Amino acid sequence: MANALIVIDVQNDFCPGGALAVPKGDQIVPGINALMQDFDTVVLTQDWHPAGHSSFASSHDGKSPYELIDMPYGPQVLWPDHCVQGSAGSDLHADLNLSRANVIIRKGTNPAIDSYSAFFENDQKTPTGLEGYLKTLDVTEITMVGLATDFCVQFSALDAARLGFHVTVRQDLCRAIDLDGSLTAAENAMDTAGISRI
Repeated sequence: MANALIVIDVQNDFCPGGALAVPKGDQIVPGINALMQDFDTVVLTQDWHPAGHSSFASSHDGKSPYELIDMPYGPQVLWPDHCVQGSAGSDLHADLNLSRANVIIRKGTNPAIDSYSAFFENDQKTPTGLEGYLKTLDVTEITMVGLATDFCVQFSALDAARLGFHVTVRQDLCRAIDLDGSLTAAENAMDTAGISRI
C-alpha cells in the first residue's frame, strides 16, 4: 500500500500578482517542498485552459467575474481569464520543487467544461486519468495541498474519497478564495465525506 501527495494548482495565476490570486497563495510553497520527501508518489496538477474557455467571464457577453451561470453540467462560477495554456500565468510556481514530481496532470483543457477536480471534469463523468494512475501504483492514502481550498482542493478531495481513497487535506498548506462563504461550505462538505482536515 502506497501513499501519494497531490499538489493542486500551485501556479502563478493563483499566487499574489496573478490573474486569479489566492491570498498568500505563494506562502505554502516551502512547506509543500519539505513534505514531498515523505511520500512514495508526488502528483502535481495544473489548470490548463485554452483561450476563450467557457468558464471565463470574458467569454459571456455582459457577464462579470464571480457571477454564477448555469452550464449544461450545472452551476458554474465565471472567473477572470487565468491559466491560459502556455502563458506565464499557467506556469507552476518557480520555487515549487518539480524534480520530485512523478506526474503532472493538466485539467480544464476542454473549452466547454471547467475542471476543478484532479480526477474528473465538472461534468463528474470525464476522467483525467489520475485515478487509474494511482491505483496502478497501489496508492490508498492521499494527502492534498495547494490552491484553492474551497474549489480545486475540495473537489479533488471529495472525488478521491468517493473513489475509495483515504484522504487528508493539510489545511496549513492550502489557501482559500472564500467566495461568499465557500470556505465554510467546503469544510462542511469534506467533513461529511469523512475527509481528515489537519
